[in-house]
Amino acid sequence: MPASQTRAERLADEIAGEILTGAFPPGLHLDEQVLARRFGVSRTPVRDALRLLSGTGLIDLRPRAGAVVRTITPDELDMLFIAMGEVEATCARLATLSMSPTERAALQNLHESMGHLAEAGDREGYAEANLAFHGALYAGAHNKVMEEIAVSLRRRLMPYRRAQFRAPGRLQRSHAEHGAVVRSVLSRDAAAANAAMLIHMSIVEDAFDAVDAAPAEDRASAAEAAPGRRMATAWPERARR
Repeated sequence: MPASQTRAERLADEIAGEILTGAFPPGLHLDEQVLARRFGVSRTPVRDALRLLSGTGLIDLRPRAGAVVRTITPDELDMLFIAMGEVEATCARLATLSMSPTERAALQNLHESMGHLAEAGDREGYAEANLAFHGALYAGAHNKVMEEIAVSLRRRLMPYRRAQFRAPGRLQRSHAEHGAVVRSVLSRDAAAANAAMLIHMSIVEDAFDAVDAAPAEDRASAAEAAPGRRMATAWPERARR
């Protein structure tokens, strides 16, 4: 099982959640002292959390201005998800060809343990195990260049990928999608593993879209109820596929 998150990583997730729901709108200056009071921590983990988030594209760290919530365009997010899907699929294909028997057994055991997390509705536990699952495929590809690219893209998309687990029933569906990948890896069917991972990553994006739509609709309803009031959104409405 993956190691527990650090305090800065947990705080980065909380701040990312506020950005994704629109509570922290684009252009907002994220003052370290204000955030420290809001989350009941010192400024050091806040500073570390903002550094972590600067690699995701959710915020910009500007000289003398500090951290500012960034607006990511629909095209940027789509391109990131497409790139991530292709890289993840390639890692799954290479892992199918390159994993040792020990690595295959570890992947199967991790997948089985994730089934219990999904059944229990443990979103946090499943999200952490999900990192380990995909990380095992990156490492199992035995290609350091691909692994570095995958880790870099995962870091940029982390808040969006974690947000998908707020969708009803998503844990069970994610586990089923992982099952198709695991079966392909264990049967050494590289083409099937590639296809299964592409499907999985496409559904991850669709699940995020569904989660993103809910707060957007809530904000739109609030705006209609209060004429003249400008409601901030976390990013422009995305084109649904």
